[in-house]
Amino acid sequence: MLLRIHHAAIICADYERSRRFYTEVLGLRVIAETYREARRSYKLDLALPDGAQIELFSFPDAPPRPSYPEAQGLRHLAFEVDDVEQGKRDLEAKGIVVEPVRVDELTGRRFTFFADPDGLPLELYER
Repeated sequence: MLLRIHHAAIICADYERSRRFYTEVLGLRVIAETYREARRSYKLDLALPDGAQIELFSFPDAPPRPSYPEAQGLRHLAFEVDDVEQGKRDLEAKGIVVEPVRVDELTGRRFTFFADPDGLPLELYER
């Protein structure tokens, strides 16, 4: 029944800051941007190269995401890359703090974590 993940939705605290992060730092292409007056909210649709999408929302007075210790719910969002070390260098060159590269003990693949402007854990996972 399920074919693939279509999109992941993210609520941000500062829309312009997060918009810059996802479009300029991560390089995602804008599909559509809508301001919904009734909700005082933006919805930004962003394209990933494989056709999946990220929906970036702004809502006034959204509560912060509990993370540490880890809370129930979505743990992180992972992006597949060809070379984790190169991805780490590219992010660090843009001022993003990236954790040391580790190896997944179950798959043998390399991965690392970094955070978006609201502290949402993001992962680079090697193809």
